[in-house]
Amino acid sequence: MDVTRHLVGISDATKALQQELEEAARSDAKVLITGESGVGKEIAGQMIHHRSPRRHGPLVTINCAGMPDSLLESELFGHVRGSFTDAYRDKRGWLEQADDGTIFMDEVGEMSLRMQALLLRFLETGEIQRIGSDRACTRVNVRVVSATNRRLLDRIAANEFREDLYYRLNVIQIVVPPLRDRRDDVPVLVNHFLEMYTKSHNTRPMQAAPETLASLEAYHWPGNVRELKNVIERIVVRQRKSVVALDDLPPEILLWTGSKPAAAAPAAAPQPDRVALMFDRVVKGGEDFWTAIHEPFMARDLTREELRTIVCTGLTHTKGNYKLLVDLFNMPQSDYRRFLNFLRKYDCNMPFQRFRMLSTPTQDVQRSA
Repeated sequence: MDVTRHLVGISDATKALQQELEEAARSDAKVLITGESGVGKEIAGQMIHHRSPRRHGPLVTINCAGMPDSLLESELFGHVRGSFTDAYRDKRGWLEQADDGTIFMDEVGEMSLRMQALLLRFLETGEIQRIGSDRACTRVNVRVVSATNRRLLDRIAANEFREDLYYRLNVIQIVVPPLRDRRDDVPVLVNHFLEMYTKSHNTRPMQAAPETLASLEAYHWPGNVRELKNVIERIVVRQRKSVVALDDLPPEILLWTGSKPAAAAPAAAPQPDRVALMFDRVVKGGEDFWTAIHEPFMARDLTREELRTIVCTGLTHTKGNYKLLVDLFNMPQSDYRRFLNFLRKYDCNMPFQRFRMLSTPTQDVQRSA
């Protein structure tokens, strides 16, 4: 386990969060960490463990999402030999493995009601009953730290999460704020990730230009720190120079912030016009996406960045609505899934949330009229 992982940032929100984590680490109470996807809830859980009296014990991390009940129960509580097919030997579960340490349960809000009942029984008794056993086999001393990006009170109101389990888990609640609420952290995180990835990918050191940092700081970051981390790694992998300029940023960031890259060299000047012309061929000229955009892309006459720019421009017009984008690009609605699968395959599907607050040129004219 990497015990060096820590919160990176200088904002007041990050300093307050750091203080909350230090206070939680000093106790042995259960902790519920909430916050949007990608904010760093797992790092917060690791910090609690590694700063606690249990730091010399094990830290076991599990993800409760996307795992069938039978598998999750077996992994969590263990099983005895012969309890089901392929159970050739007794197996200790994660809770037993975390004895005298901490178990971090990520995405706890995704557990089924049946698994919630089993977890509640463990929290009440501290006893483990392996699958296939007719009695509790052992009692363990485990601190439970859980995390979720769901609003559990809403899940309780919808009868999708047990209220008694919620109050068992929610002794200390820590909310990790989204990156857009701690924008002062963005330049620090950018420099941190640039240093980390230039070392891991064995490339020369890089730094971001002031205007690049300003654009990154102004961005909405719907994917939070995870999104920023991925953006920086992508830039490092494609590295061409030691300074990260505006034109190195993904088009969705430039569209959101209204940033404009520096003027290109004369030989490259026609590129933006070419993208605009191809977009107009579809939107104004009536050609369908598969003919005007897909074919040249598959023939490598259109780059992935140009395709992303075209998609982002279309999403700006539809305010992030992919179904309207299908109409805008002159495709039948029956092509909706085929279109989304194509975008996902080539990493050109943009999160729709970032376009919801953007206004189209037509809307701007109507407002000023």
